Amino acid sequence: MDSGSEKRISRAMISLEGLSVGDAMGDAYCQMDESARMKRRLVTAPWYYTDDTVMAKALVELLSQDGTVDQDKLADYFVRNFRLDPTRGYGGGINEIIEKMKEGAHWRDASAGLYGGAGSYGNGAAMRVAPLGAYFADDFELMKQQARAQAEVTHAHVDGQDGAIAVALATGWAVGWRATFGHTPDELFRFVIDQLEPGLIRDGIEKAKNLPLEYAIETASRVLGNGTNKTAVDSVPFCLWCAARHIDNFEEAIWTTISAGGDMDTNCAIVGGIVAMSVERDGIPCEWIQSREDLDVRSFREDNQA
Repeated sequence: MDSGSEKRISRAMISLEGLSVGDAMGDAYCQMDESARMKRRLVTAPWYYTDDTVMAKALVELLSQDGTVDQDKLADYFVRNFRLDPTRGYGGGINEIIEKMKEGAHWRDASAGLYGGAGSYGNGAAMRVAPLGAYFADDFELMKQQARAQAEVTHAHVDGQDGAIAVALATGWAVGWRATFGHTPDELFRFVIDQLEPGLIRDGIEKAKNLPLEYAIETASRVLGNGTNKTAVDSVPFCLWCAARHIDNFEEAIWTTISAGGDMDTNCAIVGGIVAMSVERDGIPCEWIQSREDLDVRSFREDNQA
């Protein structure tokens, strides 16, 4: 790899680290009641990651090999990983798409046929995209095109795609924030809004922008949602608000996100993938990395270096 490619994949790997830690920790707390979560007591290790991380790993693997999103290949990776371990908590929509692809359907037909032809507007494309945002942090136009391309494989609805683009943009913004410290955290919203097409995702992020970052997390989740409905509209604005609130503190960002309940593994995956880029790997608590099961990314890193 040339130096530019090395920097890109290095950024993607840091984001994947944060995403996977957030995912695994959030999932570990899903079965705990609110009072237990509020005490901030770490769940006994190991913490197992979910489909959020499995799909993000596939995306990073593809980028490490090709430097771009080949949609056919990405769909094949998703099917391969599902076959290897279908017990990672895949949602109903992605289960249906993968089952159709396993039977020979093209991903585009399987994705477009979901929910009576409307396509999925869930948070699945957003939950896996942060490493792509980190990878293309030096080219935002290309980032948006690639974020939409990876989303289309499973999310034919524009809201699902726009949610992924918003998370990718926020991650790229966090890279720049770390590099310059020239922006205040609440500028994240304006940056993302300015890059998005009109729609429900942009409307939700506008609402998040107008919600002061010092407000109680209960207020934020009540106004913005907390992923309970597992839609991009119900998840992405809230996650960007949590990330902006603690852009320089990974630990606080994840605890705050967990405290809101809802779709905790996905919310924490999104927030973790973004905030990891502002704190870098050293800002992720070592105990948390050690508590998460082995990420096992050596194989595709070695393939890329061969």
